[in-house]
Amino acid sequence: MSTPEPTGLPSAPAPGRRAFLLLAAAGLATACAPSGRAPVASEPARTSTAVAPPSGPSEPAPGRSGGPTRDDVVARYAGVAPTAFGLHVPGVVTRLPTQERVIALTFDACGGARGSGYDGALIETLRSTGTPATLFLNQRWILAHPDLAAALAVDPLFELANHGTAHLPLSVRGTAAYGIPGTAGPGEVFDEVSGNRLTLTELTGAPPRFFRSGTAHYDDVAVRIARDIGETVVNFDVNGDAGATFGAEQVTAALRSASAGSIVIGHMNQPTGGTAAGVAAAVPRLTAAGFRFVRLSDQL
Repeated sequence: MSTPEPTGLPSAPAPGRRAFLLLAAAGLATACAPSGRAPVASEPARTSTAVAPPSGPSEPAPGRSGGPTRDDVVARYAGVAPTAFGLHVPGVVTRLPTQERVIALTFDACGGARGSGYDGALIETLRSTGTPATLFLNQRWILAHPDLAAALAVDPLFELANHGTAHLPLSVRGTAAYGIPGTAGPGEVFDEVSGNRLTLTELTGAPPRFFRSGTAHYDDVAVRIARDIGETVVNFDVNGDAGATFGAEQVTAALRSASAGSIVIGHMNQPTGGTAAGVAAAVPRLTAAGFRFVRLSDQL
């Protein structure tokens, strides 16, 4: 597969990349899927135009942190039917709202039996090159690595974001992605977002601003609930490592396909994958091409 040079504007996937994109989508949950469940691709990754973050919460009722309580959410969304489900639904940010040559690197730590590793080489690469990133930590990963999570929380190079409590697709109807059943009902959506929101608030001293679900799949009602709770749902337009299944050269090629305003997804919980080496090769090339790296909060 040829390696496209970075450009200042998004471009449509070239013919022949379909197999690459399908592999990327299928790999999204591989690093984190519960044991015994094979990932089932439900929607291929694709390039998307920028989606502006929501203008603000829709008048949340008072709760413990000023947002809605679980009972508020259940009452407000009882019987509200979703109209879309997938990686790209209304209210999900997939690109930064800018034409500057900036890229946001985001890395998921999924937790669980197959997802609680730690890619120290990746984090060291980011630190040694001064490359900022947004780290989406699942509650299970935080509980497995309290000391590491605490160290990441005080490192100014990184910001911590919410990757859910049990790493589930976010849905009010239990819709599955990659064979993983989603949350069933508004109350379970609240639990999936708010459980880890509290953990991260206690860890960092401030509530997280950004949320990404397990599998990065949502329905539009669940996205509205996350917004009411106070978090902006963020996905990606560049699948950097396909659930940590890519080799180093594939990771480098994926990152070099990024354009101005791209959000890249990768994983920091699979140290045997090619993510660390691929990122280490891609970062200097992208920097030489005039790109700089930002955290999500620097642009959103």
